[in-house]
Amino acid sequence: MAEDNGDVDDHWHVSAACFNCGAVRTAAPNLFIERNGASAFAHQPASEQETEDAWRGVLICPVAAVRPPKGLKMPTGLFPQALAPGVWRLGYNARSSYGAHSYITLAGGLRLMIDGPRWSGHLERWIAETGGLDHILLTHRDDVADAGLYAKRFGARVWIHANDADGAPLVTDFITGDQAHEMLPGVRVIPVAGHTRGSVMFLINQALFSGDSLSWDFEKRALHAFRDFCWYDWSTQLRSLERLVHESFSGVFAGHGGSIILDAPAMQRELRAFLDTVQAD
Repeated sequence: MAEDNGDVDDHWHVSAACFNCGAVRTAAPNLFIERNGASAFAHQPASEQETEDAWRGVLICPVAAVRPPKGLKMPTGLFPQALAPGVWRLGYNARSSYGAHSYITLAGGLRLMIDGPRWSGHLERWIAETGGLDHILLTHRDDVADAGLYAKRFGARVWIHANDADGAPLVTDFITGDQAHEMLPGVRVIPVAGHTRGSVMFLINQALFSGDSLSWDFEKRALHAFRDFCWYDWSTQLRSLERLVHESFSGVFAGHGGSIILDAPAMQRELRAFLDTVQAD
């Protein structure tokens, strides 16, 4: 449902095209909320930061439902967005991945894309100007989007777990087994079957790229997993997430859901609290 803000030409608003993927809410929880089964502005942007967040919403939304006031000019340099040292959110979320977030990071001299955005000439130029792309790491079959186009453009290898292989026909390399291991220099893969049979996470420089298996809930201020959107097996997913108590990470960067940066001990406390809560349900 479109927001009712009077003359929408004079207001930031979310149009009726919104299909409630939640991407803008998890990227800018200070500005966007859910209302009537769709994303909406909690209030009109009231600062430079909120205006930038609103513009990022324009580029994130996979169906162009976030609309600026008529005549307002978009600033440059919105994406890729630096979230932490060596971690950038790509924006340009794809409808085919239901609005999932994707990222670029660095490890062992390699440039890595985590999951796929929709194709963007701006992203293509930025990647080319900053050193190209060596590998695309797919957390699972749902969030592939236009990864194949970026792989073709940059000659990048594409990885996915063999159990999700039929979800990404342009894959060049398969992750196998159910044990965590170093798959590339500085890249630890952690199989976490549950959301899909072949779901994995990638741990790179204390940043955990968690796909759709774990995220941050900004309202509850707690780690969260999507039981209602578990396509393989919920009990298996919880057992898989138990593996994370043996890992050290300070950031969770999710495909769906919020991302968060804490210190590593705090993250382990949050993880334990989450696991204790869901196992008690």
